[in-house]
Amino acid sequence: NPETVSTDFDTADRLYFEPLTPEDVTGVVNAEKPDAAIVQFGGQTAINLAEHLEKLGVPILGTPAWSIDAAEDREKFDVILNKTGIPRAKGDTVFTEEEAVAVADRLGYPVLVRPSYVLGGQGMEIAYKEADIREYMQIITRTKIENPVLVDKYLMGREIEVDAICDGEDILIPGIMEHMERAGIHSGDSISVYPPITVEEKHKQTIIDYTKKLAKELAVLGLVNIQFVLYNDEIYVIEVNPRSSRTIPYISKITGVPMVDLATRCMFGEKLRDMGYGTGLYPESEHYAVKVPVFSFQKLRGLDTQLGPEMKSTGEVLGVSTSFREALLKGMMGAGYEMKKKGNVLISVRDEDKQEVVTIAERFAELGFELYATSGTANVLNRHMVATNAVRNVDEPSPNMIDLIESGDIDYVIATSVKGRHPELGSVRIRRSTVEHAIPCLTAIDTANSLLRCLEGDTRIESCELVDINTVHLQ
Repeated sequence: NPETVSTDFDTADRLYFEPLTPEDVTGVVNAEKPDAAIVQFGGQTAINLAEHLEKLGVPILGTPAWSIDAAEDREKFDVILNKTGIPRAKGDTVFTEEEAVAVADRLGYPVLVRPSYVLGGQGMEIAYKEADIREYMQIITRTKIENPVLVDKYLMGREIEVDAICDGEDILIPGIMEHMERAGIHSGDSISVYPPITVEEKHKQTIIDYTKKLAKELAVLGLVNIQFVLYNDEIYVIEVNPRSSRTIPYISKITGVPMVDLATRCMFGEKLRDMGYGTGLYPESEHYAVKVPVFSFQKLRGLDTQLGPEMKSTGEVLGVSTSFREALLKGMMGAGYEMKKKGNVLISVRDEDKQEVVTIAERFAELGFELYATSGTANVLNRHMVATNAVRNVDEPSPNMIDLIESGDIDYVIATSVKGRHPELGSVRIRRSTVEHAIPCLTAIDTANSLLRCLEGDTRIESCELVDINTVHLQ
């Protein structure tokens, strides 16, 4: 990515603006004849080149290529988890459609299906029935993906993320991040907060213990990103990425720990205990930092805005404050959410979300919002004594939901899809219409909850203090 060096173009002795493919990298290696290569800072694409570089005779600095493979290979990784006693969602590796169906039947739906060795949740799906699995595997077969497909039991819990530095002996965890949306929404599309607000101390200690064990068994030297899920009061590991992640700048800024610098020094043989930042979990900041994703749905026409396991965000903003609510407010407003204290809310949710949306609707009503909903959702809300106006669905005669959205009278839309590979076309039309009319569209109940946290508070953006991100960790 040329943009990553645009501000520091004079740092490197030589820059090559070439795609990260085996052929192009071979050309660079032949021209430069490097003593070694670091692949940790190039994302999944660079990680996938580690084996190729070793074949070219270029040593890999940091985490070895076998470790990278072990983190992605289901059987090898399961051996490590069994050895360390770390639980993960049950699952298996498959190559064919029938194998995938058999594994899903054994685990029970819903399941998470994904190719191995991919970036950004690419090709990842949550399957809720056999038809979803069959269609998914047919697509995978057509694209001739060489690596196996992973099928895991889907655990809908609280997702927690850790970036750590390892010198081969000790580890340093600058911070633990908690995702506001539950597992199943890609970490890049989820609102996340540091330090975590609902993770108990016992679970933090478990996360530290698991991170140490995994880093040691995988011979991590440098950076590692680990994603966990808290489900039924137990911590499960989702995946381990022995490389830098998109959250490195975020956690480095708020904690003041120069993660890239420390990780690189570890690769050259220095020890964490000699670097002045300690080991284990770094002391938590007194400031909250909330990362909110930014989407470009208005520019990406035709794309369904429903969030899921495949990443759709194109950027992110950071809200920082000594108050969690104020940090969340800054982040959401920075990401483009308008904070309207009254107005009209349109609700259309799948059956699985109807009971949970009752509380959300009650809170909007208490703030003075007028509620509108499709007939099924309206019936549930009215039965729970939440006054709601029923609106015709998109496939019914006018005036219907689309007409209401186009009228300009709606301030917020909460719309979740029927689960499966193919959401109902009606729900897609609702979400696209809201985007085209610049109305905030919340496609996860947890995101609506985050918005309400901001609306219910007395804090106004005008009264928020600016925070110097460069000195926040010194306070």
